[in-house]
Amino acid sequence: MNTSTTGGVAEKTIFPILFALSFSHLLNDTIQSLIPAIYPIVKTNYHLTFGQIGLITLTFQLAASLLQPFVGLYTDKKPQPYSLAMGMGFTLTGLVLLSLSNHFYLMLVSVAFVGIGSSIFHPEASRMAHAASGGKRGLAQSLFQLGGNAGSSMGPLLAAWIIVPNGQASIAWFSLIALLAIAVLRWVGGWYKGQLQRMGDRKKQAVVHTNQLSRGRVVFAIVILLILIFSKYFYMASLSSYFTFYLIHKFGVSVQSSQIYLFVFLFSVAAGTLFGGPVGDRIGRKYVIWFSILGTAPFALLLPHANLFWTGVLIVPIGMILASAFSAILVYAQELIPGKVGLVAGLFFGFAFGMGGIGSALLGALADKTSIEYVFSICAYLPLIGLLTGFLPNVESREKRTTV
Repeated sequence: MNTSTTGGVAEKTIFPILFALSFSHLLNDTIQSLIPAIYPIVKTNYHLTFGQIGLITLTFQLAASLLQPFVGLYTDKKPQPYSLAMGMGFTLTGLVLLSLSNHFYLMLVSVAFVGIGSSIFHPEASRMAHAASGGKRGLAQSLFQLGGNAGSSMGPLLAAWIIVPNGQASIAWFSLIALLAIAVLRWVGGWYKGQLQRMGDRKKQAVVHTNQLSRGRVVFAIVILLILIFSKYFYMASLSSYFTFYLIHKFGVSVQSSQIYLFVFLFSVAAGTLFGGPVGDRIGRKYVIWFSILGTAPFALLLPHANLFWTGVLIVPIGMILASAFSAILVYAQELIPGKVGLVAGLFFGFAFGMGGIGSALLGALADKTSIEYVFSICAYLPLIGLLTGFLPNVESREKRTTV
């Protein structure tokens, strides 16, 4: 395995590390996806309102979002190779607590532990993916994101096959997934520790990417990107948290059937993730962002008016097109702020989680006051915010040699 580096980035793409990170991301997000997947069960068992369901999501997402920029900023200065395994320990604790939760407030504590684990995992894992990219940053981020989205799609199936028939206590069985992730992440941490030692052993030529934009234009572009993340994850919150309720209420499907439809949507998200990064490497990330956010709009606008069959059809392009944005947005932002890989990853992962949580809470409260169908009809307009992509500058990166 060639682990020589230029500026902390491997000269060749190290696929075993990228696949290991993607696999651990799959395991991490499989665990996370169990939280919304069990909503129909706990709502019935504990007589929760949609607003309380939204608060569970909000608690998880805030715990997963608020720490991420600080984790990223800290690890930019002091990388922590084994922090991923430690973060998974928090996730394991939350998972066990969730299986034992018999009260709304204990559920909040449980999902907060899972969220803290996620806040530790994402920024440093994204840094490691960048380090193993060999310069193919879009590809590396897409592979990393592919694992996460594939894991998210597994939650509804696991809930339908295991948790629904066996009850909430069966969540504890998924502790084995967390233990496997800890083992994989310790191995990845060992590689990254060796990489950091090699970087410190000798000075070398490093490739530093700069851009020709003023500070004001960079800040403006970051704000636009965060607004696009807002539109994407508010809309994603309506589907990931409430799509099962929408199907049950509007079409009268069973809980298990609704989980299958949610799996189809989340699997489509996973499939779409793979394209955004590599295509952005080739044709430019701005074009991918244009297509991803705005391209979702026609399908999203049709969804509230579709019957059950066409609902199942429409969620496939919605998931695939919408998912292609994040890798392109993340790498675009990292090119805007060179040298701050962890900070940017923490900021954008954290903001995405936060917007998903706030969106879920607000949409849950709105559903309680109106109806779940009304929520979906309003959210259908969110992808139109993608028009703001037109204000993004073209990032013309250039490289210069510097000694580190």
